[in-house]
Amino acid sequence: MKNTFEEIRSQDKEFIMNTYGRFDVAFVGGKGSTLYNEKGDSYIDFGSGIGTSALGANDEKWSAAVSKQANTLAHISNLYYNPVTSELAEKLCKVTGMKNVFFGNSGAEANECAIKIARKYSFEKYGAESGRNKILTLKNSFHGRTVTTLAATGQDVFHNYFFPFTEGFIFEEANEKALEILKNDDKICGVLMELVQGEGGVFVLDKEFVETVEKIAREKDIVFMIDEVQTGVGRTGTFLACEQYGIKPDVVTLAKGLGGGLPIGAALCGEKTCKVLGASDHGSTFGGNTVSCAGALAVLERLLDDGILAQVSEKGAYIRAKLTETFGDKIKEIRGLGMMLGIDFDGPTSKEIAVAGIANGVAVLTAKAAVRLLPPLTITYSEIDEGISRLKKAVDSLNK
Repeated sequence: MKNTFEEIRSQDKEFIMNTYGRFDVAFVGGKGSTLYNEKGDSYIDFGSGIGTSALGANDEKWSAAVSKQANTLAHISNLYYNPVTSELAEKLCKVTGMKNVFFGNSGAEANECAIKIARKYSFEKYGAESGRNKILTLKNSFHGRTVTTLAATGQDVFHNYFFPFTEGFIFEEANEKALEILKNDDKICGVLMELVQGEGGVFVLDKEFVETVEKIAREKDIVFMIDEVQTGVGRTGTFLACEQYGIKPDVVTLAKGLGGGLPIGAALCGEKTCKVLGASDHGSTFGGNTVSCAGALAVLERLLDDGILAQVSEKGAYIRAKLTETFGDKIKEIRGLGMMLGIDFDGPTSKEIAVAGIANGVAVLTAKAAVRLLPPLTITYSEIDEGISRLKKAVDSLNK
């Protein structure tokens, strides 16, 4: 194993496809919301692996659960029953009020499953001749990187190179025009939305708009799908962001924070959609993997039984207040819910701030023009203070 940063970077560039714009740091360890490079330098983690490491690095209960399962039975495929996967499914259904779940490996897989559910539901109920196969998504959305979930993503920048994309998606802004399309287009079988558009810049959808979409979907028997890949599993202060909107989707998709750092995706179905998919309609070799499910069970235990979820909104409010106090009018706007925040700075670009952040010992994310913060849900107040202090040094270095 390579030891110096230069050796690690050189090996990476030679043998890994150049599909990522990596920052100039190699992380080799961590504890909580503090990461360490190969020299032992510390970095406050405001990104949590793009919202995946919900419990931070080396959470003791999570590590113990994952290690125990890895030493018991790592994988058996979906040809057989196993108690770890079924226990996770039951707990997810009980905490969300949904009826059943399909497990995959990622948010993209979860959204692919949702899309298939919407189309099969309409096909079986209204027939192929009805032409009910379109799905409405929103401009500025992001639903994954497979060809179909890119096709469902409402950003032109992603609609390039990989033609032909999967057909049947309509994009519109989250406004009255989208509602009119939903009311008047009889070929629509489903609607797929993020309640907070994370990759699009952390924009929170208007509650009245979302409620109206649900109402129209109910009236027209359209499958109502909410992408909670980034907002779910406590990120916004409730287990599902849906809870803050007072809505009940037909399908909810989860991923990222569910596994606590291991790959997992989930499509949860309500009463309307829980029997749509049958044997051989869908599948995933590694979906429901026992080690990933053991990690997810540990995440649920920590969030729900150990009281971490109850602290998310309070910590999110603290971060907002601390940012405002520290930066003042250098911040134009802070958006988001809970501990999913987007910050528009007056001056340096989000990419410049992220690069300067690494140089000053803090890891942040970007979302278009916004600096995006998705810290571990377990982050301490002292780590928040230290991270914002380091972010201040980073921004000041650019303003000089």
